[in-house]
Amino acid sequence: MSQKVHIETYGCQMNVADTEVVAAILKTVGYDFTESPEEADVLLINTCSVRDNAEKRVIGRIENLQALRRKNGNPAIIGVLGCMAERVKERLLTEYGVDLVAGPDAYSDLPNMLSDVESGHKAINITLSKEETYRDVIPLKLPGLHISGFVSIMRGCDEFCSYCIVPFTRGRERSREPESIYREIEHMREVGYREVTLLGQKVNGYHYIGKDGAEVDFPDLLVAIHRIAPEMRIRFTSPHPIDMSDKLIHTMATYPKICAHIHLPVQSGSNAVLERMKRGYTREWYIDRVATLRKSIPHCGISTDIFCGFCGETEEDHADTLRLMEEIRFDSAFLFKYSERPSTYAARHYPDDVPESVKLRRLEELIALQNRLSLASNEADIGKTFEVLVEGVSKKSRDEYFGRTVTNKVVVFPKAQARIGSFVNVRIKSATQATLLGEI
Repeated sequence: MSQKVHIETYGCQMNVADTEVVAAILKTVGYDFTESPEEADVLLINTCSVRDNAEKRVIGRIENLQALRRKNGNPAIIGVLGCMAERVKERLLTEYGVDLVAGPDAYSDLPNMLSDVESGHKAINITLSKEETYRDVIPLKLPGLHISGFVSIMRGCDEFCSYCIVPFTRGRERSREPESIYREIEHMREVGYREVTLLGQKVNGYHYIGKDGAEVDFPDLLVAIHRIAPEMRIRFTSPHPIDMSDKLIHTMATYPKICAHIHLPVQSGSNAVLERMKRGYTREWYIDRVATLRKSIPHCGISTDIFCGFCGETEEDHADTLRLMEEIRFDSAFLFKYSERPSTYAARHYPDDVPESVKLRRLEELIALQNRLSLASNEADIGKTFEVLVEGVSKKSRDEYFGRTVTNKVVVFPKAQARIGSFVNVRIKSATQATLLGEI
């Protein structure tokens, strides 16, 4: 009788893609998948360590699973995968009672690790690799509608931004072999995907050098994928401003299935803060890249990440960020307050000296401004018509569908004769700060 496994995924889209890699590896050794944690013999939690709250959620979930195991006997095996496994390491075994700990580069070893646990031993593999890209694994697309999916094209990061834990949990930067990426894209076409999002910690830094010396950079990869799957939309996240080259911008402007949207994390609008963050660019550089984007792709949607309260951030630094937001006028933004992560350069060299009350007040100011900018951006689309990929049924009404424009805005509209997975033209009639409302 085969074992049943349930996988829960926390954190970023990279983790979603990694879960598909894990699923493919376990399927090859006979594991069946279940949507029910109560039915699972093996329950794996794919984790995130970017912020402290993410780790706290996982610890709470582990405690719930331990209670479930004491009551029902299942899941017999509880495992933690991913970034938190890499950071917390043996403590997950000794303090929280999990049976298996596997870092992001250890998934190929999971069958052996599970065998060790079934033999009565704890199992841990947190070795980071300079080569592992899972090039020979076609990720298993899990049950559900195959509309939009993710493909990891590179792993790790070499930037070492002073606040960021990613290089310590996902290792050094390495790009996946192009042919492996093309095979996965072909597989997605065969099972009916209409959109692919290319993933990397610094996705536009992709650069593969073959054994014959032939080089493929990120724009080259986009062109190749556009030719392989001309009917699929192409998105990517998250690019780094320093690798936002003129070649990449020209490629986006030239090929119609590359979506006119960039999520370009700026993090701060202050040059002093950007220098302490070790971001490698200035406020002026960032503004120039956005200006070049908008000149080449006038309708391009631009979103960003910003966090406030980084070490040494002054009121003037914060004001610089607000001014940058006003100047760029982002369509949307992910906004946070700084939380110190162990092992980072900032944790070792900078005092976390901005009071929590100040961080919260500054965050509220960022949110209030972005809400106003998002509403203005969406209201500017009223009367326009967009091609929308129908992704599913609206949460608020069974009579409506939702989908996204090429600029990555969510649109809600009456179903009419549309089908999930189809492309429809929608005219925008009204807007909120989060959503466009229209009709086919």
